[in-house]
Parts: sequence; C-alpha cells; structure tokens
Amino acid sequence: MATAVTERPSAKKHRKPTGLFIPELVFFEPEALKYPKGVRIMEWVKAQNIPYRMTTSHNRITNLPGETELEQYKIAKRTLVVGIRKTLTFDQSKPSADYAIPIATGCMGHCHYCYLQTTLGAKPYIRVYVNTGDVIDAAKKYIEERAPEITSFEAACTSDPLGLEHITGSLAELINFIAGEPLGRLRFVTKYQHVEPLLHLKHNGHTRIRFSVNADYVIRNFEPATARFEERIEAAGQIARAGYPLGFIIAPIIWHEGWQEGYAELLAKLAQALPPEAGKGLTFEMIQHRFTKTAKTVIEKRYPKSKLEMDIEKRKKKWGRWGQHKYVYPDEQQTALREFITERIFEHFPEAGIDYFT
Repeated sequence: MATAVTERPSAKKHRKPTGLFIPELVFFEPEALKYPKGVRIMEWVKAQNIPYRMTTSHNRITNLPGETELEQYKIAKRTLVVGIRKTLTFDQSKPSADYAIPIATGCMGHCHYCYLQTTLGAKPYIRVYVNTGDVIDAAKKYIEERAPEITSFEAACTSDPLGLEHITGSLAELINFIAGEPLGRLRFVTKYQHVEPLLHLKHNGHTRIRFSVNADYVIRNFEPATARFEERIEAAGQIARAGYPLGFIIAPIIWHEGWQEGYAELLAKLAQALPPEAGKGLTFEMIQHRFTKTAKTVIEKRYPKSKLEMDIEKRKKKWGRWGQHKYVYPDEQQTALREFITERIFEHFPEAGIDYFT
C-alpha cells in the first residue's frame, strides 16, 4: 500500500543555488608546480585573486589564521592545499568497494556527524593531489593483479571530490581511465550538484555516481554547507539521463521524532523527481548513525549547538575496524529502521537493489 506523504510548502524553490567551493587561502607544495595540474590550479587561484602560500608538505600546515581553535577549524575548512600523493598503496574500502582511490582528502561541507571529524584530526583542511597519473598507474596495477575479477574503486572515502571538480578535473580523469578498463569500476558519492563537467564523458557504464540523501530533518539540522536536497535530486536526474549507473546512500540514518514520515517523504520525493529509466539498476546503501567517544568529544567542541543525539546510554557498543568501540542503535531500533526504509525503497523502486545496511 502506498505511503501517504504530506507535501511541505515550497517556499525554498527560488533560493539561490548552492555555489561552487572557492577557498579563501591556498597552499602549494613546490613540487606540485612541476605537474600540469598544479600549474593549472595556480593559474586559477591567481585569476580568482585568492591569497596563496608555499608549504614544504601538504601534511604540515601550521599557523592558520584564527584566535581560537574553533576559528582555526572553520578557516581550515576553507583552506585548499595542493600537493603530491606519495603513498600509492590503496586502503581497502569495504563495503563500498575493493579499494579507496586517493585524489583528495578533506571536505568543504560541515556535516556534524562526519567521521572525517576524527580521522582527519588536526588536519581538516582540504588537500588535492596533482599527480593523478601516478594514482591511475597504481590503480591499473591493482586491476591487473586481481584479473580476471573486477576491481572496484571508491573515490570519496576521505572527501567529496565532486565539490572540487571545477578546480582539479580529477574525477573526469578517473572516469575516462576506468571507461577503458573492462575489469575496472569506479564509484563515488556526493552531497553536491555540480555534475556538468561529467555529463558528456564517455564512461561506458563503468562509473556509478551516488548521491547522499536523507530525511529533511537531518539535512536541515546536520548538513551545513552542502547542496540542498532538491539540488542533489535534480543532479541525480541529469546523471541518470547521461547513462551513468546511479545510486543513493541514505546516511546517516538517524532515529528522530517523526523519522517514519521523514524517510517516507524522502523516498516518495526521489520517485517523483527521477526519470523512469533511473529505477532500473538503481542501488541503495543504508548506514545508521554511529559515533565513537573520540568523535563525540570532537563534534561537541566544533559544533557546540548541534542537536545531534550522541547519548552512549541509549546505544549499543560495537567494535570498530580502527581499534575503537563505536556506538550504534540497539537491535530493535536498527531492525525498525532497516525494515521501514527497505519497504519504502521497494514500494517506489521495485527494480532497485540494496547493497547493504550497516
């Protein structure tokens, strides 16, 4: 039986589009300027009249402006660092893909719950790497070593690369490369809508582009500095019409007052907005909200007014892969969330697949 959804007033329809990320300060490693991409980024920075400095290493950016730790954090999130990726051994990226392919680290979004809050520690600035040729060569070796199996790569484990594409062009390079690899596949997820540079690429169906979506309550309260839901869905339609495999990550799924209505509305709006051809082969990934004690401390310091619920007493303790306990919802709540959202997915997208719930 179809779920009734109450339409909310559309007062936001004519709001100004979410703009492209323009950093306020840029650092360059000297070696980065020996690469064509580094030179192009420097030319762009100068054309934008953005202040820039040189640095010995993209891993050691010090003396950022700001009188307090919180001010420095906010400035760091608007700081771009252009360097060379020296470590070309790829991390595993389960359950999303076989490996994480590194083209950027850090994100301009301010999602309160993001695991990058702790994994990036004192380095919340945004790093992009100019030696994408080396990264692609490394990916090629992974594909060859695993043949005849298909090898998949996730490009958004430590960043939102679409939000940086107008500066780097790195996603287009990866998409072009993987299009010519019969045993290679590429995936990335985004909260931004700026897909125009990717629409006319010859991707051969080897790149799956996924959009992170959520209930309206979650987006409004916990995802500052990202594209609005409507912008993401419009971009998803463009991606579907360009022939890319399409997917959605519903994450983090948050138990909140009215969560059933919120997630039912989310899936109904997706069904209304997407072209019919998008439903076939569509994938969903579902990730419940989780946090560590370290993340809780960092988030409460960086977003002191956040409404994000992180009550350890209400959670189930689970051992995490990085040597820390994480706190997830109790089994009863997990089951209720998974079953309800799964039913709504198949109600609207009967031909879709669910990759995982975690």
